[in-house]
Amino acid sequence: MSSAREEILRRIRSALDDVPAGEDPADVAVARDYRRTGELSGEALVKRFAERVADYDAQVRRVAQADLGEAVTSACAELGLRRVAVPEALPRDWRPRDVELIEDHGLEARALDAIDGAVTGCAVAVADTGTLVLDGAGVCGRRLLTLVPDHHVCVVTVDQIVGTVPEAVAAVAPAVRERRAPITLVSGPSASSDIELSRVQGVHGPRHLVVLIAA
Repeated sequence: MSSAREEILRRIRSALDDVPAGEDPADVAVARDYRRTGELSGEALVKRFAERVADYDAQVRRVAQADLGEAVTSACAELGLRRVAVPEALPRDWRPRDVELIEDHGLEARALDAIDGAVTGCAVAVADTGTLVLDGAGVCGRRLLTLVPDHHVCVVTVDQIVGTVPEAVAAVAPAVRERRAPITLVSGPSASSDIELSRVQGVHGPRHLVVLIAA
């Protein structure tokens, strides 16, 4: 074991010395004086979300609920997607036409890597940060589905948009407690910078993100 790791563990043990053996995190009251809800609603809330998503270099489009299938199809065509993976629970009228559509029934990473993109929904979306929150099930699909393919088209309905991160955490908390859901936060296309601050997209996830806001 490295000396650095041993030192880190020593400090953790030292910090926990005065914690009773049977104490649970929920037994300790935590002051939550930070802002937990947003001030915006309605159109102003949706507008802020769209602006913040665009700030991250994602493509953002607002569409009518009835036109979602056409909007998804157009997004896939513009990105040049030919093979597209979708969660089994994705509604039929959200699915793109004119592509090879592959339902994800436990596809392995290698198989997903050979697919052009994924189309999913989300669990909740955060206006203040332009963040999509995925809970690893239902219309969100498995976590792997939205991390391996190079392109991600995500549908967000206006009723899923909340103002703040605390509101989003509260919304997915039941999924975490009940099924230990793997929560993924997506703020724009995946990007990373090296020591010289050269920005590279697609390092830890999709290089391109299209967000369709449906009302």
